[in-house]
Amino acid sequence: MFDLAAVQAALRDFDLDGWLLADFRGSNVLARRIVDLEGKVPTSRRWFYFVPREGEPAKLVHRIEAGVLDHLPGSKRIYLRWQELEAGLAAILTANGRGRSSGARRLAMEYSPRNANPYVSKLDAGTVELVRGFGVEPVSSGDLIQLFEAVWDDEQWQMHLEASKHTTAAFDRAYAFIAERLRRGHGPRESDVVHVILDHFREHGLTTYHPPIVAVGPHSGDPHYETTPATDVVLKEGDFVLIDLWAKLDRPRAVYSDYTQVAYLGYEVPEEYERVFRVVAQARDAAIAFVCESFAAGRPIQGWQVDQAARDVIERAGFGEYFCHRTGHSIGQETHGNGANMDNLETHETRRVLPRTCFSIEPGIYLPQFGVRSEVNVFVAADGQVHVTGTLQDRVWPLLAFVK
Repeated sequence: MFDLAAVQAALRDFDLDGWLLADFRGSNVLARRIVDLEGKVPTSRRWFYFVPREGEPAKLVHRIEAGVLDHLPGSKRIYLRWQELEAGLAAILTANGRGRSSGARRLAMEYSPRNANPYVSKLDAGTVELVRGFGVEPVSSGDLIQLFEAVWDDEQWQMHLEASKHTTAAFDRAYAFIAERLRRGHGPRESDVVHVILDHFREHGLTTYHPPIVAVGPHSGDPHYETTPATDVVLKEGDFVLIDLWAKLDRPRAVYSDYTQVAYLGYEVPEEYERVFRVVAQARDAAIAFVCESFAAGRPIQGWQVDQAARDVIERAGFGEYFCHRTGHSIGQETHGNGANMDNLETHETRRVLPRTCFSIEPGIYLPQFGVRSEVNVFVAADGQVHVTGTLQDRVWPLLAFVK
């Protein structure tokens, strides 16, 4: 449900003069969600919805789809010709003292300067040019999007905790299955372990969009490895295995939990695995500590800073070139949500880490022989308390010693 009061309060908090939401044929999924159009057939003509920080919103819609925004508050202008579209947009952006005449030019849009953040950059350059021509300066709506897309309520936090309990238990079930098969002398295939995990999810009311990763030996050195009939291998004693799994409760508005652990299929873990794991764990813990210390001090932080806290540890240890992905991603109703990512590699993430948002911390080192990743989830409560869910793995599990 679109909440005008909440949107306008957020505009004032971020010192923005307004928010221009726009879409063409479903190209701006973020705007469609904000104005409650998700799941509806996209219109074939452009629409615009301008929300000022104060006062009445304004709609600009095409004559043959004039009712597309009728569920939203505000006045409505209808255009037919392209000239009317441009004149109408100029009118709603400069009305009531806004725009060039007053110098009030900070307008939020789904835009990212230099496309630095493609997760937010949903509007084309021509639309940005058009708006600039009215004397209005577009700024990124990234933090606004977070407030209405990535912030969890209490019910969602509790659903995450319940999902976390079951996803954590899925590791135990997978390990027990592997150990039992190894002791019988017939190790399972990667695909067998995948099916055990998916069975566990179904039995506990969980759903997921994609099967988990079960990666043995060199396969674990591929961050997005996927078991296929051509790559499926048998797990043997002495192997190294990485398991990455994610799921949420099969309920409306449920949010994901997403964790990664590593294990050695034997009794005593070789030093080569432990040495790399220690670096990864130190990087994970450095990122978590940075978030905790920053919120305790009331210091705003951006996603890139969390990434850098982990990346510095790995680079100092000499493994920088083998850490080939961001430190973490936003988590929501999708595994990869629409909040700030912990990223200073693929993007320079300047969105703030906001209260009531959740994200993964999952640094990794990927060598040709094997790869190590340790993943937990971090939720920042409304009061700034930082909660870590999942297992803070402190060593590579020696599976045959660990599972009796």
